[in-house]
Amino acid sequence: MKAMVIRRYGSPEVLQYEEVEQPKIKPDQLLVKVHASSVNPIDWKTRKGMLSILTGNKFPLILGFDVAGEVVAVGSQVTRFKGGDAIYGSTSFPGGAYAEFAAIPENLAVAKPTNMSYEQAATVPLAALTALQSLRDLGNIKSGQKVLINGASGGVGVFAVQIAKALGAEVTGVCSAKNLDLVRSLNADLVIDYTQQDFTKGNVQYDIIFDAVAKKSFSDCRKVLTPNGVYVSTLPIPEVILQSVLTAFLPGQKAKIVLEKPNSQDLGYLKELIEAGKLRTVIDRTYPLQELTEAHRYSEGERTVGKIAIAITH
Repeated sequence: MKAMVIRRYGSPEVLQYEEVEQPKIKPDQLLVKVHASSVNPIDWKTRKGMLSILTGNKFPLILGFDVAGEVVAVGSQVTRFKGGDAIYGSTSFPGGAYAEFAAIPENLAVAKPTNMSYEQAATVPLAALTALQSLRDLGNIKSGQKVLINGASGGVGVFAVQIAKALGAEVTGVCSAKNLDLVRSLNADLVIDYTQQDFTKGNVQYDIIFDAVAKKSFSDCRKVLTPNGVYVSTLPIPEVILQSVLTAFLPGQKAKIVLEKPNSQDLGYLKELIEAGKLRTVIDRTYPLQELTEAHRYSEGERTVGKIAIAITH
């Protein structure tokens, strides 16, 4: 099969389109003919070697976590799927989705939303699960609460705005001027242009501040958090880790870090929201697998609106 492979860490140019062996599935896995994937920052951070403490130096590596495709074979322990099923979900760490075929654990896949194409579905898993788990599990979001999403037009932020609204919150989205209309179209109640207004210097207090782009610290946000408010960041830097440990044992405001945990239950919940018309994806650009180098380069510019889809032809 064809795949985009890295044989060392480095710039986007280390991604090479090669012929490699098709993966062999374990008893609890599906062999999926991949129709689409997407780019998440963790993909290029892994490629650059920023996660080498976890990935080691065992090459070649096929990156990519998000998958949408068709089941072609199932392991002996698989009970929920059969050949021909259309699914979406996640690969196990450190990836494997940037290929014509991928091995997917059964518990990381569900049926593809019926009202999405493969390319649309492939942009959902990692980013939308990050948003859902940040708001529901870490933020303990409740209907009627005030929630602010910093980076509301980005890959995670687009989903966070919609999920917070679906869960009954009053949502403020923060983005640049050119994306104000987009965030309004996601049903945000209020939209702030960060080039004109610093939300941390305002008078409004929020029950949850989800910094989906990790641009504002917990210290920056404390004065605009309610007394028992929760700050959630996507960036596990030492400062935030220390604050999360300290605030866990103290009353009042909390600082937390999201580490997305893929699972079929949450993917199923997202599928329900999608099919009910409460959650949609926003695709900035679509690249063929062979142009993944350009897709990574564009993602690293950190100006992506929504997600970058990767189309895989056979």
